[in-house]
Amino acid sequence: MVYFDNNATTPLDPQVIERMAAFMRDQFGNPSSLYPLGRQAKESLHEARQHVARALGAAVGDITFTGSGTEADNQALLGVLDARPDRPELVISAIEHPAVQETAVYCERRGVKVTVIPVDRYGSIDMDALDRAVTERTALVSVMHANNEIGTIQPIPEIAALARARGALAHTDAVQSFGKIDVDVNVLGIDLLTVSSHKIYGPKGVGALYVRKGTPLAPFVHGGHQERGLRAGTENTIGIVGFGEAARILPDRMVQDKPRLAALAARLRAGLEQRIPKIHLNGHPANRVPTTLSYSILGLEAEAVLLGLATKGISVSTGSACSEDSDDVSHVLKAIGLRPEFARSTVRISLGRFNTDGDIDTALDVIPGMVEKLRRISAWDPEEIEP
Repeated sequence: MVYFDNNATTPLDPQVIERMAAFMRDQFGNPSSLYPLGRQAKESLHEARQHVARALGAAVGDITFTGSGTEADNQALLGVLDARPDRPELVISAIEHPAVQETAVYCERRGVKVTVIPVDRYGSIDMDALDRAVTERTALVSVMHANNEIGTIQPIPEIAALARARGALAHTDAVQSFGKIDVDVNVLGIDLLTVSSHKIYGPKGVGALYVRKGTPLAPFVHGGHQERGLRAGTENTIGIVGFGEAARILPDRMVQDKPRLAALAARLRAGLEQRIPKIHLNGHPANRVPTTLSYSILGLEAEAVLLGLATKGISVSTGSACSEDSDDVSHVLKAIGLRPEFARSTVRISLGRFNTDGDIDTALDVIPGMVEKLRRISAWDPEEIEP
């Protein structure tokens, strides 16, 4: 099997599996309990919080564990708006993950003014439009760090500075950048930042929200004192321990992974573009997460390509895993101006830690031939199709 859908989820790292297995064998206490079993569990949570904080350049007390990256996004938006009722305005980009996009729709139904900032054909935010949109009544600006579908990286330090100049807070969904490129909350200058365990080779069902000290944020889940009162409920200790281990090994692994994966992605990109006519790379050509490759394969439906490759043991995606069952055209591809027929022909290839040179060899052997075969079946006319 060749797995090229690491933006959807990553396999568990063996070190994470070992850490979680040891924890499950030896510990089962409630971290809110005062006797030794509970204190041991609480110490394990503290260690995991330290590891996540260190990987983000954050203070330990600024990390709140959640049930997912989606929950962390919800907590950031709803928590800030609830804490700042005198500033009932929210600003987001047109290519946010549904976790932010749909939460913004919910906020709008509650009376919040939501402004959606357009992007250019590469997926880069329109900074002039953002400048016009942020007002003295804006509570929060939320712009994702790297897009999950096309890989484009946004200028988060500049966005955060613009927001701060108007008294607004700044949040970024860094789920798709954490572990792939450098993410430091102080360099980004951000007030709130979302990350997820299962995108960095940790378990599913756990995420984290960085909240800079002093940031006004109302509780999201009520009913207990856990997570400094911001997120009630007994913590998912096993998941958090796994997340902590994934974060602990991340800095050292990135030193190895980043150059190797960038080279693999560059070889795959060059090979596909050389061997397949009429394909179009979506997203910024350079200012991007290199391991995310979004291609419109003109003349074909993406689902046909996905299913054809699956028969050869190659797993790719047609876009965001959170919208894979939807028949609608991706809102990200709409936002960058792709025509619907090209959006429907788009396949996303995302590389990760466990991909090898052999995987690239297999992909370059299989994908061009599969595309040629499917195009022959569909009787497409290359002269009639232009991106």
